[in-house]
Amino acid sequence: MKTKSILIYFLPLALLTSCGSETSTEVEKEPVAEPSELWQKAKTLFGELPKIAENPENSITDEKVTLGKTLYFDKRLSKDNTISCNSCHNLETHGVDNLSFSPGNDGGLGGRNSPTVLNAALHIAQFWDGRAKDVEEQAGGPILNPVEMAMPSEKAVIERLSKIDEYKDLFAKAFPEEKSPITYTNIQKAIGAFERKLIVPSKFDEYLAGNEDVLSQQEKDGLETFTTVGCITCHSGNLLGGQLFQKFGLTSNYWEHTKSQKIDEGKFDVTKNEADKYVFKTPSLRNIEKTYPYFHDGSVEKLDDAVKIMAKTQLNKELTDKETTDIVAFLKTLTGEVPKEFKQ
Repeated sequence: MKTKSILIYFLPLALLTSCGSETSTEVEKEPVAEPSELWQKAKTLFGELPKIAENPENSITDEKVTLGKTLYFDKRLSKDNTISCNSCHNLETHGVDNLSFSPGNDGGLGGRNSPTVLNAALHIAQFWDGRAKDVEEQAGGPILNPVEMAMPSEKAVIERLSKIDEYKDLFAKAFPEEKSPITYTNIQKAIGAFERKLIVPSKFDEYLAGNEDVLSQQEKDGLETFTTVGCITCHSGNLLGGQLFQKFGLTSNYWEHTKSQKIDEGKFDVTKNEADKYVFKTPSLRNIEKTYPYFHDGSVEKLDDAVKIMAKTQLNKELTDKETTDIVAFLKTLTGEVPKEFKQ
């Protein structure tokens, strides 16, 4: 009888506890924060970085990329087996050699700064003057350039590679439908396919994907300043540049600020069109923190100096120290890392 009384006493209590448990599991949802105005503006201006730079004229296969990587690091593509593509576009140092001008096979220096190969396949054209339409066309240039890799002819390149068993196998796998796959065009296609995989996202892409907290307040201030002072005129899109040609020195002669030893006339050297004097392809600002020295002649070592020079020569604006420091902080969010699989 006593036991029955105890059960009757505790049953309502158990029911009340059970009901309370059910109620406690209903967690109130916190309101989702609205995207900030800065984020919405950035999303519109810069967009999304693709994972691969596709080319309908050069399909990307694992076999072609493997061949391209092997060629990219091979010094046998130079006359005296002294330099490779990676010598000037070192993937350990963000696709550059951090020199104003790169030494070639014979020790001579190139006439312009070697730009980074990272994300380059997404550019509107290749080289500072845009003389190559894509990375495939660009890949064939340095090999035959007498100041760079200095091979005497396409035929000499093919003859050298044709004697190497490894390349016989790699070319056959990369171009299985071709009877004689070791051709200069296929060298360009393979290196191009490899470079089209070198798309390197950064912290800024996390921000654009919706994680606004990934940037510090100073980095956000820098982004705001970058957009409002007018840098986006040339440096917008998913590369923050690389998509148009512009005169360097719209408001004053660039060499007065860069102290360049040579006055380079840019695209004019190719077209001989007066309107192309001092016109260069605008560089992408991705990885800009690591790809010093700056400009077509590597004449400026420090990023904050380069930022101030661009503001003055292109926008006729004198940036304050705070504006400059904030912009540099933002630019550092554009630094990404090359995956190990693409390094030697």
